[in-house]
Amino acid sequence: MIASNPVARAASVGLLSLAPWGLQAAEGPALGANIQFGGQCAEGLAVGKHVMTGCSTTWTDKDGKVYCFNNDASRKSFLENPAEHLQMARDFLAASSVESTEKAMQYFDSGDAGTLVTNQISAATQASNGVFPLEDSLTGQQLKLIFDGIDFTRTIDGYGFFPDVKFHDASEPQKRYLIDFWVLPVNGSLTVQETRIYKEPLLTDGNWGLMARQPIPWWWIPASEHPGHLAQKRGWEVMSAVEQNALLEEAKNSGVFKLRDDKTGKTLDLEFVDTHQPIRQLDDNGHFFACTDFRVVGTTDQIYDIDFWVSDKDGKLVIDQSRVHKVPELKDGQWIQVPRYEWKDLGSSHVVP
Repeated sequence: MIASNPVARAASVGLLSLAPWGLQAAEGPALGANIQFGGQCAEGLAVGKHVMTGCSTTWTDKDGKVYCFNNDASRKSFLENPAEHLQMARDFLAASSVESTEKAMQYFDSGDAGTLVTNQISAATQASNGVFPLEDSLTGQQLKLIFDGIDFTRTIDGYGFFPDVKFHDASEPQKRYLIDFWVLPVNGSLTVQETRIYKEPLLTDGNWGLMARQPIPWWWIPASEHPGHLAQKRGWEVMSAVEQNALLEEAKNSGVFKLRDDKTGKTLDLEFVDTHQPIRQLDDNGHFFACTDFRVVGTTDQIYDIDFWVSDKDGKLVIDQSRVHKVPELKDGQWIQVPRYEWKDLGSSHVVP
């Protein structure tokens, strides 16, 4: 039986004796263009350790990617659940390289990431008879999708860019998908690190809607999974709590976030878009304060700015209050956001790193 505790598992597979981080992998029989993680032990990364190997013990996945291991025991542990351990390895690697990634990101912007993703989708579509092929990692289903455009792009300093891309099923246009592409700067250029389904089609009362997939997509996981290493990134933990709350509420209502307008009393039907930066903390009571964007269901440009108050209760971040900050109003043929109040009206505050 493989130990479930990361430290115990690291000990059981011989990963507690570490090589210094930053060394190049030694030459070995498996090294080549498809070597992953620079020759580091994949299971070592999964348990939060940087362990360089000579790649004498490896595993190759169906796509030809080669993963190296410190020894046979670490390889066996990894293969108990390769999908889960691979994601743990990627999360830890993202968290541990946050500073270098943040510096590299300054040479790019969200538009560059969107262009890269659009070009790659176009190339893949042309090579696949007009459809974008994607394997659903959860079900193993081979999806055939049609590209509908980029919805929006998140930028998370230290982690990369996350274009959220709209697709529909080639045979059933009513079945829509939102798919996240994780884009990172590597050796001076942007690359797609991973692709995940963010929202999937859900049939309710004969109609297709969109439902956020569980568990919550990974764009905030590195920060929340490694709070000790990234204590200065606590703002991301607040963001994750707010976004998780929004997605869970949407899941209760077939993809619709229902919010009572605190001024008009009207119930708003919204869908979550993004969380603003930075996160602030109110000086008088310690509440965290997060601004978010929600779109009116069925529209593309009617955006509400919703504020959330978040408190830390015994180590768990809890949503205490929500309030409409800005409302969409049509002026000169365009929807603009009109504020009801300014965050400075709430009293003194400071930015949460």
